[in-house]
Amino acid sequence: MTMNDPSETGAIAAGTPVVDVCINGAGPVGATLACRLTAAGMKVLLIDRAALPGQEDPSFDGRAYTIAEGSRRMLAAAGVWTHLGDRPQPIRAIHVIDGQPHRRPSSWSLDFTEEDADGPFGFTVEARDLRTALNTALTDREGLILRAPDTARFTFDAAGVTVHLASGETYRASLAVAAEGRRSPLRDQAGIGVTRLPYDQCGIITVIAHEKPHHGRALEHFLPQGPFARLPLAGNAGHPHRSAIVWADGTLRAQRAYALPDDVFAREIAGRMGDDALGDITPLGRRWIYPLSAQYAQRYVGPRLALAGDSAHGLHPIAGQGLNAGFKDIVALSALLEEARRRGDDLGDAQLLMRYQRRARPDNMMMLAACDGLERLFGNDNPALRLARDWGLKTMNRMPGLKRAFVRRAMGL
Repeated sequence: MTMNDPSETGAIAAGTPVVDVCINGAGPVGATLACRLTAAGMKVLLIDRAALPGQEDPSFDGRAYTIAEGSRRMLAAAGVWTHLGDRPQPIRAIHVIDGQPHRRPSSWSLDFTEEDADGPFGFTVEARDLRTALNTALTDREGLILRAPDTARFTFDAAGVTVHLASGETYRASLAVAAEGRRSPLRDQAGIGVTRLPYDQCGIITVIAHEKPHHGRALEHFLPQGPFARLPLAGNAGHPHRSAIVWADGTLRAQRAYALPDDVFAREIAGRMGDDALGDITPLGRRWIYPLSAQYAQRYVGPRLALAGDSAHGLHPIAGQGLNAGFKDIVALSALLEEARRRGDDLGDAQLLMRYQRRARPDNMMMLAACDGLERLFGNDNPALRLARDWGLKTMNRMPGLKRAFVRRAMGL
């Protein structure tokens, strides 16, 4: 990390605008953090290299997010959830099976219902809808300075952070937050190491229409080549029954599947739906494919710097918890910053940042280990392991207390 010498610090022009926090990266985590902090009365500089309205285009990002109940509450407190309207689809049941493509799955399955969660487990939200809601929430928000598209150069000294925007402006902040994604420039500048776990898999994401309603039920089908998930989506005027598909497979197999004609692609999806009978399937729109890996930063903090979201950790999508882990970072960091501001303390204080790391990192490491363990346990065709995991699904299905504890953990409660 670049530390200014006294002469450089002293060269900062008098009257340089001052903010409490500068957030580099206006993706879902960075933008939500900005909304949360400004709702608490802080002044925030939010920077992104891309123009935010362009990210509302359906071709920009085809993902669908699973928003846990704890994350939904945080989005509501940040003033974002209300702008989603009726687009979030409640997840009312989850069906977990183990099997092989184009074959009947094991008869030992695991089913979660609303009784296990005292309501919906969470909500499925398309990325473009969340982006639109965030952009609306950011509009004319008091205390927010939004610079997008723009980039910045950051210099750090004992008293704060100087942010030099490419557009020519300069700001001072007590704290910088890196919410830039897995390839975080600020993390690299701080010299924070990253451990990466490759999987030799790619994920295919797309949206399908189906003949029969999903009734809010999600499917998780563990397959030897990688997990396959169907997430219920809200319908629209042209397609009343829709779902998002997240299909992980070996790299070469995924690339071949990605290139299939629509009719063959639909048959391959149907062959992975197991006993999730939804009738005829029609792929909608384009497909996306990307390599899968997990990673974690060795530290979440540096002098006057905090990492959040994918800058700090990246999970395998097997449990759909990646964004929720980032939202947990927001909950931990914003609570500490709000408390410090009420006391009049320095928002970039090293002890405050260490408290953030102690709150956020252990839980994220546990989730990363759980996702990695699930992938390694279920992502093979070893007969002994197949028997053990099927027995495990059956056993959990018969233990309501264990199911409820597992569900509350996954819901972020």
